[in-house]
Amino acid sequence: MTEFYDHVSIQFIKGNNEKDRPEIRLFRNFDGKKGKAVYKFNKPTTITLENFKSVQKMYLIDSEGELSTKKIELSISEDHIREVKSTFIWNSEKEFERFMRFASRYANSLFHN
Repeated sequence: MTEFYDHVSIQFIKGNNEKDRPEIRLFRNFDGKKGKAVYKFNKPTTITLENFKSVQKMYLIDSEGELSTKKIELSISEDHIREVKSTFIWNSEKEFERFMRFASRYANSLFHN
């Protein structure tokens, strides 16, 4: 089966792919059903001082569709956005499996683009 890696992206502004590669940390509860992924962008390319107030979500987009989260924290200096942290939370094994399919596609896209 052929994957279409160019259809995998992270967006803060619809239609505008984030080019900064995030540091991603996964956390799961002991029961394995609930957890979160924390994305840390050190040099975000799509969020600026001019548009940061309009950023409402982080979108994780792939061939299956779209996942999103509203949990976004910005670190702002006088002249630029220093850092963006966004947390995606799952509450079931099914949601975790869906997230991991996105994560796998996203990781593979980094090596094929």
